[in-house]
Amino acid sequence: MCRVAGALPPAWARAYWAMAETRATATQLMKWRLEALAFDVFTALIRLLPVDVASGLGAALFRLGGPLTSADKVARRNLRLAFPDMADDRRRRLLADQWENVGRTFIELPIIDRLTVNSGRLTVVNAERLEAIARGGKPVVFISGHFSNWEVMAAAIVGAGIDCQVTYRAANNPFFDARIRQSRFRYGVRLFAPKGAEGARELLAALSGGQSVALLNDQKYDGGVAAPFFGHEVYTLPAAARLALRFGVVIQPLSVQRTRGARFRCVAHEPILLIDTGDRSADIQAGVAAINAFIERCVRERPHEWFWVHRRWPREAYAELEARGF
Repeated sequence: MCRVAGALPPAWARAYWAMAETRATATQLMKWRLEALAFDVFTALIRLLPVDVASGLGAALFRLGGPLTSADKVARRNLRLAFPDMADDRRRRLLADQWENVGRTFIELPIIDRLTVNSGRLTVVNAERLEAIARGGKPVVFISGHFSNWEVMAAAIVGAGIDCQVTYRAANNPFFDARIRQSRFRYGVRLFAPKGAEGARELLAALSGGQSVALLNDQKYDGGVAAPFFGHEVYTLPAAARLALRFGVVIQPLSVQRTRGARFRCVAHEPILLIDTGDRSADIQAGVAAINAFIERCVRERPHEWFWVHRRWPREAYAELEARGF
């Protein structure tokens, strides 16, 4: 059985190995192990490099290679949906700049433990808001989007002394996923991948026990709540609004900005206060709309740092672009 360098907490390790053995064929297990080995080699090589050299390498590689991928078409269409009146040359520059940021972020993942407040590569704007949450003893629902290198947001939360579970999308390869969780566990980040009813129960349990939770709220969520985003109605995960209303807590928005190379600032914005009017559906709708408005403001301020390669808009919007020849 493939093992992770170092040691996962025993409960995690048992869960991952059992999952791998029960849900996969021998061929699938072999593929997962080879992928994990490749990831280990990649990680080892990147960690040999100085942080800024590694980040710059990612920027150069993706600026050249990104436009050759199918994801480039998705990003181009997304930019046209968000900024229909933008000049073509400006849109092309923005597309190239976002590929540079994607490349930096990808290469920085194996060295994410070096991009913390203690390392001097991350500063926190309005840090007193996070400190007040840590002191207050009342949980909050953190929300953010895929801005800059969004992974450093967790380091800012943990660095402030906040007891928080950070949600994420688990990798399909359980061995690879175990490595992701272990790398974050080294500097105190507990990742949690909620799925279905069981995931909802765990989120509720975390808040009931006084733990904050953190969610990324800027990707398409089929079956979610429709709310405005860049002039279109998009489906958005309503969990943050639901949880905030149920527990009577605030939504605390965060954003991450790349200041220079592999240096960042995490901004704690004004909290979003939801009003419980007794009409739960309307209140959730208002909460989702407020979250989308926050995400849109951040994207408009620093569009080159958003993750444009995700199909955020509804199928109908892309079909309309295609019909127009884009």
